[in-house]
Formats: sequence, structure tokens, C-alpha cells
Amino acid sequence: MSTNNSIDLFKDFLGKDVKSQRSYVEIEKLYNILESIVESSYDAICVNDSRGMGMIANEAYTRITGIKREDLIGKNLQELIDDGIISESVTFKVIKEKKITTIIQKIRGKELLSTGTPIYDEKGELTHVVTNMRDITDLNKLKAELYQTKELSKIYLDKVEEINQQKEFARLGGVTRSKEVGKVLRLIDKVSNVNSTVFIYGESGVGKELFANMIHHKSNRAKNPYVKVNCAAIPEHLLESELFGYDKGAFTGANKEGKPGYFEQAHTGTIFLDEIGEMPLDLQSKILRVLQEHEIMRVGGTKSIKVDVRIISATNVHLEELVKEKKFREDLFYRLYVVPINIPALRERKVDIPPLAYFFLNNMNEKYDLTMRFQPEVIRQFESYDWPGNIREMENLIERLVVTSDSFEITLDSLPDKFSTDNFPEKKSTLKELVEEVERNKIIETMKEYKTTRQAAKVLGISQSTLVKKMQKINLSINTKNG
Repeated sequence: MSTNNSIDLFKDFLGKDVKSQRSYVEIEKLYNILESIVESSYDAICVNDSRGMGMIANEAYTRITGIKREDLIGKNLQELIDDGIISESVTFKVIKEKKITTIIQKIRGKELLSTGTPIYDEKGELTHVVTNMRDITDLNKLKAELYQTKELSKIYLDKVEEINQQKEFARLGGVTRSKEVGKVLRLIDKVSNVNSTVFIYGESGVGKELFANMIHHKSNRAKNPYVKVNCAAIPEHLLESELFGYDKGAFTGANKEGKPGYFEQAHTGTIFLDEIGEMPLDLQSKILRVLQEHEIMRVGGTKSIKVDVRIISATNVHLEELVKEKKFREDLFYRLYVVPINIPALRERKVDIPPLAYFFLNNMNEKYDLTMRFQPEVIRQFESYDWPGNIREMENLIERLVVTSDSFEITLDSLPDKFSTDNFPEKKSTLKELVEEVERNKIIETMKEYKTTRQAAKVLGISQSTLVKKMQKINLSINTKNG
């Protein structure tokens, strides 16, 4: 549109009274100033009259909407709506509602944040609508990408935290890949830095002490004393004096100066009461006092001693049953049972069996300066066994196999009779399990005959890399010599 026509429209915009008081040159000069201001805006700006007719549009309007100025100025917005160029018009909303209005509209695939502002004359009549438009397409994309990045970051951070937990667990002598133990580690991470009493339960041999150690070492008491007490290993008549100490002259043969008990020794730190279910009833009331009053009294003493101790207890028996049988105080049970942590048995986390077996084997090799290894079938047999003695049973068995073996390879023949397949109940196999079993046997058979992965892969009709991955999955040793 020509400059003169634009100025004429601008003169109409100014109104009759203003036009009569200003010369054409003054109006043109004013128009040029206004045009410079409008054109300098990064956002799209357009002006329509009260009928929706286009009057002014800056260069940014064309850049953002893709609509040329000549297609807007002097034309009604309704035409653009009818032609499907714009989804709706904020100008018409302002004309209808007579107030500043903001909408999100789509123009040629772009999302625009459009704000329409009404302009009134001296009589209060709406004469024009000024619209400011900003492209938020990229902003929405950026928002979506930011959300995805945050989600991805959360996944990475969770994974890093999981790895850190696994490292910490391994540092303390634990190995795991199972989701079940992963949940336990996450729970431990939450409760470590609070002083809540923790109750660990699980079958004998699952490693309850290891998890108690982890709670203390991750806590803000880590640099303070950590005292471990096996309640089942101390004779009943000595347990009270060991736990609470005694004053001088408390009994015949006692230390003349007296002796602090385990609770005093653990002051500001942690005490781990293993096999808490073996504690006599008369001592349970004194443990309850420690939990309630945070104080103890030595055997033969007359003064209470304040102690700041966090208690972690553990058992492999069902305390609820002992409570019902009146062999364990109900009030103490609930005092101990603030944060219960269940350690799953090894048979409930079969995925941990191979890494644990290799972990113990490596420990024994280092201990005895050997280079023992497992025959792959041994690990398969380990996975089929229920391990009633859990991790402790595995560790003891592997040490026995290492020190009694006649060769550098532990084979099926090395295993005790209880590992015989005849002793395992027949299990129903799914189609997937049957296919995996056939595949595994075929790979073992082919590798025994052809020795190298290249030759075996060729015979099996798969790539060498695929064969290597499958062998790693079934824990089969890989020989890549000569191919």
C-alpha cells in the first residue's frame, strides 16, 4: 500500500478535530515517527478499526504470521478467517467484549500469543484495536524439550544414585543386581540420616548385619561409635551387665572400677542388636526404657545415665508370634518396629546368584592365591537351588569347593549331592524358557566342537558379535583366539 494511502488511513485514525488543527506535513511527520516506533518492535503489531478493517501492520507481523501487509491493510479480518489463514481473531473478541483480551491463536501452523487492546474516542466509543502478537511456537517446543530434559535428567540422577548405592553396598561387602535389594537400598538411603529406630528382619544368612552397617556408615553418626551385639551369643546371665555395664562391687569377680556397657560405649553413635528375639523378658523392659527415656542404669548402680544411641535391631524369627506367645513384650515390639526393613531371601532374588557366586570366588582366589573358575553349568545349578542358608551358605560352600577341588575348575561333579538335578522339583517351563534352554545347549555344543566364536557363529548362522552377546548372557566363557 502507498505511503499516501497509509497516511490517509492514519489521518482517519487521528480523527477530524486533530486533522483540522494540523497540516498535512505535520501529520506526515507524526506518522513517520509512529511508523518507526511500530517497525522497531520485535513483536508483531497491527491496528484494525472497529469493523475489523486492517489499518497498520509492521514488518514483524509479516515475519511472524507470513501474511503480507497488503493482504491485511484495507481488508477485513473476517476474510482471513474465512480463508482459513487464521483460526480466530482477537480483534473481534475485543470489539465484542470491549476490554483487553489475550488468546492463543494459530496462523499457518504457528502458535501466537495475541493481546488486543481497545482504543476509545472522546465519547467513549471504541474506534480501533491494537494487537500485539508473539510467536510462542519455539517457546512451547523449548518448554517440551525442557520437560523432556528434566525427565531425562531425573532418570540419569536416579541411575547415578542407584550406582552410588551399589558402590557403597559393594564397599561394605555386598553385591546385588536385583530390584528387590535395590528397593531396600533406596529405603536405607532415606532413613540413614534420621534417628528413627530400624528393625531389620529376614531369614538367617541373608546379610542383615551388612545392611545395618550400611545404615550406620551412611548416617550423620558415621564418625561416632558403632557397637554390634549378638544377643544370642552372650550367656543370659551376662547379657544385662554386657548391655548396661556395672558399678564397682556389683558382683563377685567384677572389675573394681566398674565397667561401661555396650549402650554407654555406643553413646552418640549406633548400637546394632542382632537376634533381638533371643533377649530375655526381664531385659526387654530395660531396652524399652532406653527407647523411651534415653537412659540406662548399670548393674549395682543407683544413678541413671543418659545415653544418645540409635538402635538398629534384627531377627530371623517372627516377633509377632513371640508377642502372641507372651515371650516378647508388645510395647517393645512396636517401639522397635518403627522402620521395618525386610531383606529378601536369596531364592527370591535369583538374579543375584551369579554375581554373588563370582564375588565369593574372587575373594577366595585372592585369599588363597588361586585362579579357580566355575564351569558354566555350575552357575546354572546354583540358580536352580533354593539356598535355605542364603548368602552365608553360598559363601561357605564356595570356600569349601575352592580349597577341596583337585583342578582349577569347579564342575558339577564338585558339587554336593544336594545340588543333583534329581533333588530339584520339576518345574514347568514356558515357551521362552524352552527356547532359551535349546539355544544355550546348542551354543555350548557348538563351542565345544569348533572352539572359536568365529567358526561357531558361522555354523550357527549368526554374526560373531551376536554369539558373543548370547554367550555373555548365559555366563559362558568366550574364546576369541584365531577368530
